[in-house]
Amino acid sequence: MRAFLCLALLMLASASTAFAEDPALDQTVRRFLEKNRGEWRDMNVPWVDGQILRDLVVKNRFRRALEIGTSTGHSSVWIAWGLSQTGGKLTTIEIDPSRHAEALGNFEEAGVAALVDARLADAHELVKQLPGPFDFVFSDADKGWYLQYFKDVDPKLEVGGCFTAHNVLRSGGGAAAEFLDHVKKLPNYRTTVETGSGEGISVSCKTSR
Repeated sequence: MRAFLCLALLMLASASTAFAEDPALDQTVRRFLEKNRGEWRDMNVPWVDGQILRDLVVKNRFRRALEIGTSTGHSSVWIAWGLSQTGGKLTTIEIDPSRHAEALGNFEEAGVAALVDARLADAHELVKQLPGPFDFVFSDADKGWYLQYFKDVDPKLEVGGCFTAHNVLRSGGGAAAEFLDHVKKLPNYRTTVETGSGEGISVSCKTSR
């Protein structure tokens, strides 16, 4: 009887932290993304790469997400949509005031504003200051700072969490390639690359401290 009661309580606790899909929100997000498909500029990710980010969040049940480089919010919407199914929230950072303002409007229209903490700030400074912890990070800001962003986030990234970075295949060398080479050599990370649109998204998942 005691074992049965413990099992029942465990199942109840698990159920209380599970989040089902919200059909109304899903419809709002899909409508927004379809309406703006092909219209994104200002260094936003392509559609297929946004799908990859959402799928990573949902598959791994990530809940504490950080995005470095909001732009006008295309990738943020995809990530936040995934987080709506896990009970999570996204902190995203953009340095440009006009892009930040446009992103805020996009979050409202897409129906995900409540899931996004959008910061207007210099990521070089703010990433160091954010306390974390995080279980999902997406870096899509200045490529020359990718490695430093990773080093700043690493102590705050939970085991089982993933640090992802965009455009790691596009550059053909340079800072993004140096970053990718670095994370691939780390013994406590497992790094793969999603080709997606061809830009390349590196996915470095932390296996241990």
